[in-house]
Amino acid sequence: MTTSPLFTPFKAGGLTLKNRIVMAPMTRSKSPGGFPNEDVVGYYARRAAGDVGLIVTEGTTVGRGGASNDPNIPNFHASESLAGWRKVVEAVHAAGGKIAPQLWHQGMVRKEGTGPNPEARSDGPSGLSGAGKQVTEPMTKADIDDTVRAFADAAAAAHKIGFDAVELHGAHGYLIDQFFWDKSNLRTDAYGGGLVPRTTFAAEIVRAVRAATAPDYPIIFRFSQWKQQDFTARLAQTPQELATFLEPLTDAGVDIYHCSTRRFWEPEFENDARNLAGWTKAISGKPTITVGSVGLKGADFISSFGGQGSEAAGDLTDLEQRLAAGEFDLVAVGRALLADASWASKVKDGRFDALAAFSPASLATLS
Repeated sequence: MTTSPLFTPFKAGGLTLKNRIVMAPMTRSKSPGGFPNEDVVGYYARRAAGDVGLIVTEGTTVGRGGASNDPNIPNFHASESLAGWRKVVEAVHAAGGKIAPQLWHQGMVRKEGTGPNPEARSDGPSGLSGAGKQVTEPMTKADIDDTVRAFADAAAAAHKIGFDAVELHGAHGYLIDQFFWDKSNLRTDAYGGGLVPRTTFAAEIVRAVRAATAPDYPIIFRFSQWKQQDFTARLAQTPQELATFLEPLTDAGVDIYHCSTRRFWEPEFENDARNLAGWTKAISGKPTITVGSVGLKGADFISSFGGQGSEAAGDLTDLEQRLAAGEFDLVAVGRALLADASWASKVKDGRFDALAAFSPASLATLS
């Protein structure tokens, strides 16, 4: 029997997991017309059968017209899509896993004229591109209210279908994160200004999701300091600023924070070894998920799109020691699980020499 802390049970509120391993959300664009098909069902079921405790799906878009730039990204509002997601849930549960959809709106990352609704306007707090160019008009209060409803409707559908939790995508420069970031949010109303008012949109979504589901239905919130437009971006320069940012979200009802970093071993602030998940747990008192090049040597995920592969890591000592010490509670694994659906079970059995290396070719398949 393994003694790794990765394979100890986890419980928080309404979520009970057999181990600490989470499949990280990764965009695949393999759902023609936005509908997850049998290939998608099998893709997630294989990871559940491979001993992943919790699967967080690829980003799946809410029912707001300009949410997606790609018709092959799955959505979470059309009846045919929800029927496909129900099959995914059933297959994952049959394989012994738990699963949460990641609910997503791309905001101004989506180029106007693209995706399944090319006629729709791209949404953003101030209508700015990542480079600061004025592309559209700022979202009105009616636009904001409609988007909040779209997230709540998607969460209600997830709850009804049988998903075990939901994750809200508030990271990487997409819509929710655009409200957080002072370079993309220039509003002067209740949704803009200082760091606290810039969390208002996200907090409203969290509260709406809670009201649309159940008091104990787990809400996971993913956030990041870095953006796809700016890897050096920082919402919080200090632990005090991070506390200011987290407090409204925690008060709104976030149960678990998914703290996205590019490399889990990098400290978030000077003179302290803790990463973003460690600091977030210490400040908020909530369980956290760490992520960032787990199980791999070499290039991070962004570099993978440039054609760089990564060897499988045969030593998880640092990760396990941090987990055992309580720095964070759960560990999200991305590319290593794309390359090897049985990654978790192989690690559990100590078969590190059998782990597959990650190749960019893994991004092209749903193996």
